[in-house]
Amino acid sequence: MAKSHEIKVARRDMQGQGASRRLRHAGVVPGIVYGGDREPVMVQFNHNEIWLAQFNDWFYSSIIDLNLDGTIHKVLLRDMQRHPYKQLVMHLDFQRVNDNEVLHASVPLTFINEDTSPAGKAADVLVTHELKEVAIACLPKDLPESIEVDLGALKAGDIIYLSGLKLPAGVEIPALKLGKGHDDAVVIAKVAGAEEEASAE
Repeated sequence: MAKSHEIKVARRDMQGQGASRRLRHAGVVPGIVYGGDREPVMVQFNHNEIWLAQFNDWFYSSIIDLNLDGTIHKVLLRDMQRHPYKQLVMHLDFQRVNDNEVLHASVPLTFINEDTSPAGKAADVLVTHELKEVAIACLPKDLPESIEVDLGALKAGDIIYLSGLKLPAGVEIPALKLGKGHDDAVVIAKVAGAEEEASAE
C-alpha cells in the first residue's frame, strides 16, 4: 500500500473570479473537494505548500489526506490549473475515495537496472521509454505510488509491453481487457541504425 500524505486545508466562503484573485494575491489556492456520499466543499490551500508538493510523484498518484478542521478526507487529485507563465497554481480539484470502491488512477513508471542490463551496456543499442505512466484500477488500499519496471535482463531487440509489467497485488490495467491492440509497448531496446536500414529497404 502506498503511503498517504497529509495536507491541511481550510473551508472557503468566498466564490467567484474576483474572490479567487484576492485569495491568490494572499498566497492562497482555491479548490474544491467532491465525490463520495458528501456534498462538494469549497476549500483553500496554502500556495507554498501546494507548490512544493506538486514536484512529487505522490501528489498526482497517491491518496492524500486532506485535513479539514480536524476531519480527514481521503482524496485523489483530479485536476490542477497552473498559470501559463507565472509560478502559480490557480485551482485544485480533489475527488474523495471510498475504501470499498475500485478507483482509476494513473501512476508513474519507475525504471530500474537499465545501466546494468545487456542493452544498457551496449554502445549501439538505444533504450527508449515509450510510456512514463500507466492507467490502473484497484482499491484505495492497493494504490501504489509507482510501478517498477526492472530492465536488468533487457537485451537488444527486446520490447516490454504493458502485459509484461509485474503489478502489485490487487492492481490491474483495464486497457489489457480491451484486446491485444491495447497492449502498448513500455520499453524498446533498438539497435542504432536498424530503423534507418529498414526504412531504406
